[in-house]
Amino acid sequence: MTAAIMAARWVRSAAVDDESGRHWLANPDPRGRSARAGHPSSLYAGAAGIVLFFLELAAATGHQAYLDDARAGARYLARTWPEQADLTLYHGLAGAVFAMAETGWATGDEDLTDAARAAADQIVRSVRQMGDGIGWTGDPAQRGDGGIVLALLHASGILGVPVYEEVAVEAGQRIANLVVPGHRFGGDSCADLPVDAVTPGFLSGTAGTAFLLARLYGVTGEERFLAAARRGADFVRTVSEVTDKCALVPHHVPQGRRLHYLGFCSGSAGVARMFYELHRVTGDPGDLDWVERLAHGIVHSGVPNRHTPGYWNVACLCCGTAGVLELFVGLWAATGREQYLDFARSLAANLIGRATEHDDSGYRWYQAYRRLRPWEVTADTGYMVGAAGIGAALLHLDAAGLPASPRRLILLPDNPFPAIPVPAAVLRDGPA
Repeated sequence: MTAAIMAARWVRSAAVDDESGRHWLANPDPRGRSARAGHPSSLYAGAAGIVLFFLELAAATGHQAYLDDARAGARYLARTWPEQADLTLYHGLAGAVFAMAETGWATGDEDLTDAARAAADQIVRSVRQMGDGIGWTGDPAQRGDGGIVLALLHASGILGVPVYEEVAVEAGQRIANLVVPGHRFGGDSCADLPVDAVTPGFLSGTAGTAFLLARLYGVTGEERFLAAARRGADFVRTVSEVTDKCALVPHHVPQGRRLHYLGFCSGSAGVARMFYELHRVTGDPGDLDWVERLAHGIVHSGVPNRHTPGYWNVACLCCGTAGVLELFVGLWAATGREQYLDFARSLAANLIGRATEHDDSGYRWYQAYRRLRPWEVTADTGYMVGAAGIGAALLHLDAAGLPASPRRLILLPDNPFPAIPVPAAVLRDGPA
């Protein structure tokens, strides 16, 4: 909790209030550099994600000032969303919808709820015909249409608009028709990868798409979605490196079979979400076995004290320690197994030990966000790339340690773990 509050102090030092409302600099340090990883209003690196952090800090501490921060940032989103051309979840309008809807729900501010509906309506109006179905970007991965579909499913529930779910399901049908619901990467879309590289990971790859299809099966009960999710999961299993009780997923194939990311975006922490979602909607113990194999692979790699080619000097939610922490808090909430909570605590201790506070303005984390450019060490305020997301992950662990006072966490639409991070058995056995 203290570390999360200290992270908030640094994020607050980056606040900018102008005619559009409140947003935050990527890095307020004098001559400070940032990873430049997203739009200033995005969920990934901008205002939408920081709003979520302040909402959670307000719930955790009961301090009105943090809720005021969140509301101010959400009002900025409400004023600026019409300028957002990107429609995706992590980098565009769908992320703003999520943040505005959550803030409206938490504060009772109907203006924010109305703005979230208006922005979601714009996403629905922007859908277009694509071959044998509808979509927006043509990319089935979470970074493309997959994330938009998940955001619309969430918006349908929290905003009470059934047509959002109808459009999401129809867009998902096109994705389900893919032979293997993966993502052909490389080339123009990522100069760092060969043009024929295929990524089995979560944010830009097969696992994230299979997660989406499993979620759609849970929503609709339509077997086509489950069959497509199983095709994706089978591909991930096929290309993974499996030992006795461990599994590691390659960053890309065929060239990067020995490069095993451990974080959320392209590694085990993200891929495990796909298998847990399959377990959640089907009850298949084989899927839970794979979740735990991936978790064991992370533990046996020696992190957080040992750096590997897929776990380098990076702390953030996207590809670093905080994203791994999220997995282990979620696994504990799902299974009640204490070894997962113990490992989550070791990750948190590592994160807190790596925090910097050299000028009394709060905690930040300097990291090499881009693995292939390790000399670019930067700090960011944002959710997926910086202090806001690290602070949120620490708050989730804090909540897991308070079974007598459970609170709802704000989990992104691609997080399948319990929103109240306390196993049912603990709640039953704890104080009334």
